[in-house]
Amino acid sequence: MIQQRSQLQKSSQAGLVCSPGGQGSPAAVGCRRVAARTSKQRYVCGRGELQITASLIRRDDVHTVTKLPKPIPRDSIRLGLPSKGRMAEDTMQLLKDCALSVYKPNPRQYVAKIPQIPGVEVWFQRASDVVRKLRLGDIDLGIVGYDMFQEIGDGDSGSSSGGRGDIDLGIVGYDMFQEIGDGDSDLVVVHEALGFGHCHLALGVPMGGKFANINNLEQLRAMDCWTEETPLRVVTGYHAIAKRFFDQAGFEHVALLTADGALEAAPAMGCADIILDLVSTGVTLKENNLREIEGGRIVDSQGVLVANRRSLTERPQQLLPVLHELLERLDAHLKAEQFYSVIANMRGESPEAVATLLMQQEGLRGLQGPTISPVYSLDGSASGAAAKHGFYACVICVAKKNLYPSVKALQKIGGSGVLVQPMTYIFDEEPLRWQRLLAQLGIDEAAAGNDPAAAAAVLASNGTAAQEAAPARR
Repeated sequence: MIQQRSQLQKSSQAGLVCSPGGQGSPAAVGCRRVAARTSKQRYVCGRGELQITASLIRRDDVHTVTKLPKPIPRDSIRLGLPSKGRMAEDTMQLLKDCALSVYKPNPRQYVAKIPQIPGVEVWFQRASDVVRKLRLGDIDLGIVGYDMFQEIGDGDSGSSSGGRGDIDLGIVGYDMFQEIGDGDSDLVVVHEALGFGHCHLALGVPMGGKFANINNLEQLRAMDCWTEETPLRVVTGYHAIAKRFFDQAGFEHVALLTADGALEAAPAMGCADIILDLVSTGVTLKENNLREIEGGRIVDSQGVLVANRRSLTERPQQLLPVLHELLERLDAHLKAEQFYSVIANMRGESPEAVATLLMQQEGLRGLQGPTISPVYSLDGSASGAAAKHGFYACVICVAKKNLYPSVKALQKIGGSGVLVQPMTYIFDEEPLRWQRLLAQLGIDEAAAGNDPAAAAAVLASNGTAAQEAAPARR
């Protein structure tokens, strides 16, 4: 039995107003309901009383919204970005690296634009709100963390019928995606690996006390101290993910607690037994005498680009060309970040002979093979004419992680004057993720190819055909 309780005496966000219940309240252990006929529910335990006067917990006897109204028609495309924190900084840097400058004349404004892509509005929101508004359709695209996405999107909007379509695009972290939108057919993950915001959700268990010999999830579950009266108290900001995790792991008695920050201090204060939080380097856990355990790593997260499916299907002529450009820019930059361009002079009998020598060396074969061209120098005559002297310039792409071994191999076979340059973009013939998006939207790749206008036309015709077929089915 997993119980959800609030650590806060007042939480306007959750709609809860709690009275204090003694030391450690309202996180009191072993709470039981003693009255339920009125609008107020009282929970009592050995430490005091927790009174819940309002709750947003979904109940079968309470009417909920099953269908949201369609958004007001608009011509603009809305891209939602995180407004604060490291995710916001990394997102802006990524767009800048892709030659997409976000123009925001006033730092207090929440709306900006990208001059390179006319018609796109950039809306700065909290990461959690980016996902919520993506799901509702208030934005069309968004960039957020996958962890938050999974947490908030799991039934958070109160709608079972899909998004309205007010935000079209968004960049989020994979953690945010997991929390908010995992399994949501109204959201499409367009790019799942933006290369920033790397972290993971994991359990943090105290190093000492009764947890000193607990090294894996099975041992934690098997501890005989977890009962209905004394459940395992887990403080976290990811209740949806936590509930699914502990359900699937077979835990019977768990109480999920909420705190706005400094979760690492909760076990030492006696407010919780363990924590479930984002971990990047693990330094904060160690400094607070906490550690990860085997099987306690729940979600790996990084930034992802997500789209509202309804926006894509109802306005393909607007969104698909923008999405295609974003994918090409993102993929070209992220791929180029993995390589250096290496140029060296080599002596040889012919370009073919030099190329053969290079391709026999692992790490010097480039992406598709080396580019070989003759090197010209003055022939020494009075006229100063250019002449070949058996030197060739070789250009290859080398993985950054293999740079030094590749340079040494190049020198070993006669390479000299080695130049190493960073790469900005590597544009492929067609982005792999574009092909995947076409498949997700039910668009025939042969009919659309790499042409977003053709893909939009196919999707629009599919939508028209579906609408015409609907009356016949009814």
